[in-house]
Amino acid sequence: MESSFEHSFVPITTSASGNGLAYRPDVYCYSIQFVNICFVGDPKKPEAGWALIDAGMPGSAHKIIKEAEERFDSAPQAILLTHGHFDHVGAIIELIEHWNVPVYAHKLELPYLTGESDYPPADSSVHGGLLSELSTFFPHKGIHLDDKVHPFPTDGSVPGMPGWKYIHTPGHTPGHTSFFRPEDGTLIAGDAFATVKQESLYKVITQEQEISGPPKYFTTNWKAAEQSVRNLKDLNPNLAITGHGEPMFGATLSDNLKLLTKKFKEIAVPEHGRFVPDNNQIH
Repeated sequence: MESSFEHSFVPITTSASGNGLAYRPDVYCYSIQFVNICFVGDPKKPEAGWALIDAGMPGSAHKIIKEAEERFDSAPQAILLTHGHFDHVGAIIELIEHWNVPVYAHKLELPYLTGESDYPPADSSVHGGLLSELSTFFPHKGIHLDDKVHPFPTDGSVPGMPGWKYIHTPGHTPGHTSFFRPEDGTLIAGDAFATVKQESLYKVITQEQEISGPPKYFTTNWKAAEQSVRNLKDLNPNLAITGHGEPMFGATLSDNLKLLTKKFKEIAVPEHGRFVPDNNQIH
């Protein structure tokens, strides 16, 4: 296994970094610098096991392991990836080496996780704030997880997470995936959309909540991203944990997803950028 950025450091930290909170008895969100990961499993029911969603920032493995050990007495059954950008797989190799567990991702994301492909470099021309300008320095190379990474089952189930289903939500990346539990309307959305304006360094640091599309500087297909948000809105979630920003609940979530789908072009799509489509392609 190899990664070109596993020991790199991005000096950006939010006011929420290092904080964790259980938003359901078995859904615990933990913030690392400016990205969220999730521990899914009830610590009061250890026999049921647990799973980790995403692997945080480079250099964060020790923090993730410590948080996991304080919550559980066992290794996760699996690590599930929403996608393979550096801030979501930063500690994946160290975590695999420590726990020796399988990793799952959508089949369309596998090329970026098996050494076959790199993501396009971040597009700082989307503007929107200082973080967009700094994104040109963000790692964009793929990683090589050898035979440790597998495609999700074709039946929509999620390994290590009974009762959940995975939902292909492309746009931010080709194989981006979200996770949904119909029983209680819990959505783990990754970067399909955000609850903070991720392009603004000030808003990221302060975690000022507002509905936003996927991070503009890394999104490559805006038409697909719009459709993915519509698909998630149609699920009627009542809790959404996103990769960036504070979780959003109930009527606030419903109203904001309706707003985002109604005004996706105005809210989410940058005016300029390498991947910005013709105006008639976005509603």
